[in-house]
Amino acid sequence: MVWLEQFFALLAGLARGLGRWCLNWWRIIHLGAVILVLALSPSSYSRQRWPVLATHVYQATAPVLLWFIALSALFGVVLIRIVVVTATGMGLSQYAVEMVVRVLVLELIPLAAALFVALRCSIGQAEEILNLRRQGVFEQLQAEGKDALHWLVLPRALAGIFAVFTLVALSALVSLLLAYLNIYGLSPWALDAYLHLVGRVFSPEVTLIFAFKTFFFALTVALVPLASSLYDPVDPGQRASTELQLLMRLFMALLLIQLVSLLGNYA
Repeated sequence: MVWLEQFFALLAGLARGLGRWCLNWWRIIHLGAVILVLALSPSSYSRQRWPVLATHVYQATAPVLLWFIALSALFGVVLIRIVVVTATGMGLSQYAVEMVVRVLVLELIPLAAALFVALRCSIGQAEEILNLRRQGVFEQLQAEGKDALHWLVLPRALAGIFAVFTLVALSALVSLLLAYLNIYGLSPWALDAYLHLVGRVFSPEVTLIFAFKTFFFALTVALVPLASSLYDPVDPGQRASTELQLLMRLFMALLLIQLVSLLGNYA
């Protein structure tokens, strides 16, 4: 019967799609495991490889650092002012610092930094890897007895990870400083009370979740684009759909990490 054939064709299509989905995520997880092993190997930081790694770290971090800090500071000032005015108007001014730290530092800055690095750095690095595949550079390195992952992929992955951590750390410090200035002004006498409130928010459990969330954000934005450039077809005609799938995988992974961290912090 026609409807039965259509039903089985639909099931076959769903099975193929699920198989491709599982294969793509398995490749990302496998690449992440390989990158972590290489990152922990002392040979990855030898005298020959160190200049390559340092160059990629600088190129991934320096061009976006000031831009991101400036944008996060501008957004932070607006958000801090809204939170402070709202809390004061509702008679909850004693909770203003905690609200600012939780919303801005714990939640928004890591996610914004990950998206910023992904769009400004990691996707461009993945395009570089794809061009190197088209030019046969991977095969040339293999013929020379060199590991392409060591020389081409690892420096870019570590650069993306370092960029996320740097943006999160510096932007969090700037946001905490802006929060103090907005709430207490230039007076130094409230510094001890402010640090006490911030320290109360950053309990050991919250700090651990914050560190793990930042780490997995960094891994995601570094590995998902690189895995796509390593394993997806190099045919330019298929790149449009591949890039869309890359963005979907990236946003899904970031959203999942964010949801897990929210459950850990507030469940």
